[in-house]
Parts: sequence; structure tokens; C-alpha cells
Amino acid sequence: MSSKLESVIARFIRQDVQSMHGYAIQPSAGMVKLDAMENPFRLPPALRQALGERLAEVAINRYPGSRIDDLRGALAKHVGLPEGFGLILGNGSDELISLLAMACDVPGASIVAPLPGFVMYEMSAKLQGLRFVGVPLRADFELDEVAMLAAMQEHQPALVYIAYPNNPTANLFDDAVIERIVEAAPGLVVIDEAYQPFASRSYIDRVTKHENVLVMRTLSKFGLAGIRLGYMLGPKALIEQVDKVRPPYNVSVLNAEAALFALEHDDEFARQASILRSERSRLIAALAAMPGVTPYPSEANMILTRVSDAAALFAAMKARKVLVKNVSRMHPLLDSCLRLTVGTPEENDQMIDAMKANLT
Repeated sequence: MSSKLESVIARFIRQDVQSMHGYAIQPSAGMVKLDAMENPFRLPPALRQALGERLAEVAINRYPGSRIDDLRGALAKHVGLPEGFGLILGNGSDELISLLAMACDVPGASIVAPLPGFVMYEMSAKLQGLRFVGVPLRADFELDEVAMLAAMQEHQPALVYIAYPNNPTANLFDDAVIERIVEAAPGLVVIDEAYQPFASRSYIDRVTKHENVLVMRTLSKFGLAGIRLGYMLGPKALIEQVDKVRPPYNVSVLNAEAALFALEHDDEFARQASILRSERSRLIAALAAMPGVTPYPSEANMILTRVSDAAALFAAMKARKVLVKNVSRMHPLLDSCLRLTVGTPEENDQMIDAMKANLT
């Protein structure tokens, strides 16, 4: 790096940004990719052809228009949007998290979330200049109710995030504790249901009980990680305020059309999710039978697994072309833990074989 470039960075790039680590994405070429909680299934050939023909007719020379409204309507129908509620679209749920931080950036504002959790809650807070207050989970990965309530009382957060299920622990938190946190929250509570297709419960049934709750979802785990589409629902008055900071045309016409196509064929994605839930059970049983391996209960398409030496096992599996996520340094509660994405039956067999070959 030249001295001129160093000077420009030092002078004009925020110091906190210079000190940050970017969101890391592991190289995965040639690997069995089980590190990012993606749906491993592609569409059947006939649906792929139909989707290709449909996308070919999209007017990519025009800015997104009424099809975005059509997509909002289709998603509202898909989730059973309650009366008096609105829905906002984002370029993935990551953008919605950024928009929330921007909209809630009042003087002295803070964001509270359990840790370990999704890293973008903290990153979005810091990038927007908000204080982030992380509250450690209990040793069993449940919410620490006393600590959460104390943090909210002390910091009066504008936003509280509760991932349901949580990433990377994959569990659904105690509903009674969530309700008490929601009732005590001075500001907004965002229930992040990114992994809803694999969970046994949803907060949608309870969202109308509260005026300060937003539910956020993504189509990434539904099976469309590549199109980057998230959505958030809540009381219209709240959604309208957040929508004011959304960039115009933030969702492309190609992404919108692909999402509409997917919703019209949601039975195929439901079939895929059913297979993954079944594979999750098979994987947990296989992991539990391995020496020195402890898989934790999961309501998502990932399994948090504690092993004797996470770094060594991660490296050995990678050498066998199986890529998982080493989360052992993310938080003290995750010591010696790997996060394993549930893949196809064949991919899961390869992961099991790679683990067995390297366990003593």
C-alpha cells in the first residue's frame, strides 16, 4: 500500500471501521459446503426451465415497479399477514437489520441482543454509531431472563433482537421468557425467524398481542439464498417509519420474479424442508453415537456440536473436502464447538464419514 493511500485511509475512513473485521466468507470451491445454512437442493429440472423462461421475459431495462407490490401481496398471503399490519422488503434480512439501526438512531440509542447470536445485529449497531449491549445466554443456551431485563432497564434500548431459532445455537428460546422480555422492552423487539421453515413454532401467532414487535424472515433458508430477499412485518405505523429509510428500488425485478415463482411452487420447498428436518434427526443420532461428540437440540437446519478439539477436527474435515463452520472462538459458551449445516443425505453421509475418520 502506498503512503498516499495509507494517508487517505487514516484521514477519511472512520477509525472504528478501520478496526473492524469484515464478515468472513470461507472459500468453498470443490468442497461439500456445509458451513452457511443454505438449502442444498436445487429446483427440479422442469421448474428450472420454467423459471428461466419466466425471467427471460422480465423487463430488466426498467426500474422495479408493480411486481414489487405483487411480491409484497404474495408474501402477505404466504404468512397470513394480520389485519392492520404492513410488510417491508429488504435485500436479504441483513439490509433490514441495517435499516432498523438507521431508523432508530436517536441520540444515545442502544441495541440489546443475546450472545452468542447473529453477528449482524452488533455490526449494524456499530456501523450506525449505536451502542451494542450483548447479554450472554445461560450455559444451556437459554435466554438469561434476569440479565436481559437488567440490561433493558439500564440501557433503555431502542431495539432488542431475539432470534427464533437462534444462530448458532439452533434452539428456540423459552416462550414465557420471551413474552416477559417483550412486555418489559421500552422500544422495539425484533423476532428474527430466519430459520422458520425448520422450526416447530413461529411467533406469527402471537405478534398481534404486542404493538412494539416486528417479525423478520428471509427467503434464504426457504431455498433462495442466492436471490437475497428478506422481509419484515409488523404494525403498519411501525413499518411505514422504517420504510422511509429504505433505498428506492432495493429489490431487483429479477429477484422479485424469482421469489414470486418460488412462492407459487412453495409445495416443492416444503418438500425439501421436510427432507432436511428428517436428515437433521438422523444427523443428531449419528453424532450422538460418536465418541467425544455432543450435538445440541436443533430447530434449524444446523446442528451446534461440541467436540474435543474443534480446530483440529475442522481442519481435518476440510482436508477431506467437507467444509463446516468453526465457531469455537466466537464466544466462550461455544468453546470447542462446530456448527454443521444439514445437507442432502449424500452430503450428510460424507460429513459423518469425515468426522468418524478423524475422531479417536
